[in-house]
Amino acid sequence: MYEAASSDPRKPSAPATGFPVSYSTSTTEAEVYSYSYGPVVVPVPPPHPKPIVEWSTGLCDCFSDWGNSCMTFWCPCVTFGRVAEIVDRGSPSCGASGALYTMICCLIGCGWIYSCFYRTKMRRQYMLKESPCWDCLTHCCCEPCALCQEYRELENRGFDMVIGWQGNVQGGNQGVAMVPMAPAAVEPMTR
Repeated sequence: MYEAASSDPRKPSAPATGFPVSYSTSTTEAEVYSYSYGPVVVPVPPPHPKPIVEWSTGLCDCFSDWGNSCMTFWCPCVTFGRVAEIVDRGSPSCGASGALYTMICCLIGCGWIYSCFYRTKMRRQYMLKESPCWDCLTHCCCEPCALCQEYRELENRGFDMVIGWQGNVQGGNQGVAMVPMAPAAVEPMTR
């Protein structure tokens, strides 16, 4: 350990720390600022995380919405596509997500492998409890019930699942019928 050389042999030498060591009590403000490295920054603690909440409906409450239960039983790709579109905020669309789900089901027979990732993503977005068990296990053992629960959760959070993400962003068009517009005139290409 190196010791700072003292110009006065009567004063003990102090270790070199980079901070001024003053032996007198008459330090002026100019001397203090000459050795400081700027203002002291106190870190701000991170905000408290949101509490984890329960799902608004249970996993086995499928028959509280008969229409969705029947749709999920006969065509789970539609239910999954609607859930995925809302969770992904419109990109990809309901049709693209449902088609990919169907393709995975047809090729390997396990659409739950794809849909369990959306359950995890949805839980993180809305701070939902991972219950009754892990997301992949929930989808593996009870895929239709898991899809119905996710669908109901989004409906209970105010989303109209039939109109998709864009319809929900636009507020369901506030009851105004959209008039189809004529296609714009396109000028022919010339060389």
